[in-house]
Amino acid sequence: MKGSQTTVTILMADDDEDDHILVREALAEIQLRIDLHIVSNGEELLNYLYNRGRYNDKNQAPRPGLILLDLNMPKKNGLEVLKDIKTDPLLWSIPVIVLSSSDDKEDIYQTYNLGANSFITKPVKFPALVEIMKCIGKYWFEIVQIPLEAVGGINERQPDQSSIN
Repeated sequence: MKGSQTTVTILMADDDEDDHILVREALAEIQLRIDLHIVSNGEELLNYLYNRGRYNDKNQAPRPGLILLDLNMPKKNGLEVLKDIKTDPLLWSIPVIVLSSSDDKEDIYQTYNLGANSFITKPVKFPALVEIMKCIGKYWFEIVQIPLEAVGGINERQPDQSSIN
């Protein structure tokens, strides 16, 4: 994404309505070109990623360039969803940042063990959340280079099935 001027889709999976509002406001405050989509549980996140059910229109549910994932969600928790994402050859390249109220060392260890790209404990104060969103935006969309297929780029391709096994 380095040097890109395109709008990036971020998919946030969190069941807390207040967190939805705060993240949306924090992203608006830092003025990055981000299209934020929000789902409220793990099953809904997977439906979005696989374009199933109400997310079957890829124009309404574009492939995210980044996933913000809460751990404690109904139906399917964040650890289960993270495992599903990181073991699927069509999804594994999407960066996943766990954004959780937990700071439990076991949660941190498990998320990295399952392939999370980062673990961030949700801050209590809004200015700290704005700073975190600013850092996430700068790092993931200006500094690092990730494969185009991770963000739905034009070079999207199916993985070589022989290298998956």
